[in-house]
Amino acid sequence: MTTIETDGRIDAVDDALADDAAARLLAAYEQGQSFLFSSPRGVLLTRGVAATMSKTQCARSDLPARMQEFLDGAVEFGRRNPMVVGAVPFGGTLPAHLVLPEEVVRAEPLNVLVPQQKPVSTPACSVRPVPAPEEYERGVARALRRMEHGDLTKAVLARSLELTSAESIDVREVLRNLAMADPASYTFAVDLPRRGEDGTRDSYGPQPPLERTFLGASPELLVSRRGNEVRSNPMAGSRPRSTDPDEDKRRAAELAASEKDHREHAVVVEAVAEALRPFCTELHVPQAPTVVSTNAMWHLATEITGELRDGSTTSLHLADALHPTPAVCGTPIDRAREVIAETEPFERGYYAGMVGWCDAAGDGEWVVAIRCAEVEDQEMRLFAGAGIVPGSDPADELAETSAKFRTALTAMGLNQAV
Repeated sequence: MTTIETDGRIDAVDDALADDAAARLLAAYEQGQSFLFSSPRGVLLTRGVAATMSKTQCARSDLPARMQEFLDGAVEFGRRNPMVVGAVPFGGTLPAHLVLPEEVVRAEPLNVLVPQQKPVSTPACSVRPVPAPEEYERGVARALRRMEHGDLTKAVLARSLELTSAESIDVREVLRNLAMADPASYTFAVDLPRRGEDGTRDSYGPQPPLERTFLGASPELLVSRRGNEVRSNPMAGSRPRSTDPDEDKRRAAELAASEKDHREHAVVVEAVAEALRPFCTELHVPQAPTVVSTNAMWHLATEITGELRDGSTTSLHLADALHPTPAVCGTPIDRAREVIAETEPFERGYYAGMVGWCDAAGDGEWVVAIRCAEVEDQEMRLFAGAGIVPGSDPADELAETSAKFRTALTAMGLNQAV
């Protein structure tokens, strides 16, 4: 492992973490200077920004090809196996934020001995739901009525919580708690320019300061590429966890037996498999999903694996072909986008987009940007969505989003009802 010079806090590893390189990388994250990506495959921490892909390079059109040109240029300047790290938004109103880091450090996966969270001294926060809960339920009802006409089969409708604190929010502490509570999830932190300053025109010229952080603990792997091995783990269908063990088991069993949730899940798996088949010589799609858990939710999940057809296909090519999946948008995609735009009174930004990395060899990992929040100074915006299909109940979908908010709220030490 490469040594990183820090202010000493890198050595502050508590008893719940094994004293290993991964824990030290998590402790070494510094807001405004780093990118962190922790997965079951390992922990990746980058420091500094050597160059940023420009606004024109980061438009969704031909993004993978433009990224490859960007990395080829870095190789010509003497960089050995350079990589890009960052986030791609849900829609087309923002450019992707992809950077060439100055330093890259890797470690084995986090070795969490006892999943837990450190108490956080959080100042009082005001919380504003957007939209209001009753308006969210009305939006779900409108989507269900549209489904009765047959031109829409699923729409993922999200809501947001806008938190304002009396003091600046400690991003590093929130990030640590996210990783500790769900060590099997994909914990990430992407430093961004302030809202409204997204994108740059000159990759190597002066850059706006990175004073906003997009962070989360996503349970869902969009796609990874490692040599010729391709893997995706789509999720759809869920239940909130319960603190009562018997009730928790009952909810897991209910999800496993739910015809509605299996139907919703099958649509997502079919879409992912269809998008990956042209890139693979072999593709293994299990016949039935498994029930998996995070700290807050039970999910139906299917692990899809394949063998890459063409070695020039990068992880970003694969991710771009998949994004957005019906798990965060709906079906048909165009109709679902219309309903989302008409119903959600906020811009999703990077929420429901994808976060990850891709190196010059084409390897990389990209996750669906859910269970996430955006932090800027004393403000934090949380996002959560639910898949609406025929048979959905507006009150149940509201409750599902409330349960999903718990991931970030708990990491902040908050227990407000939402």
